[in-house]
Amino acid sequence: NIKAELARKDMTVSDLSDKTGINLSTLYGKLRGSYQVTVSEAISIKTALGVDIPLEVLFEKKEVRE
Repeated sequence: NIKAELARKDMTVSDLSDKTGINLSTLYGKLRGSYQVTVSEAISIKTALGVDIPLEVLFEKKEVRE
């Protein structure tokens, strides 16, 4: 959902990194699921995106069906 919001806002992950202060490579890892996102980081990301979506929806992982 974060990638969809980035697209809607015409933002890149680099823009999000700049707005949140989260290191770019770390942010990529967090968006891929390689690292956990802390609550404060989640709030920073939500604020930077300027969305009124609950955190659990914004960070919801979609299951891939085969």
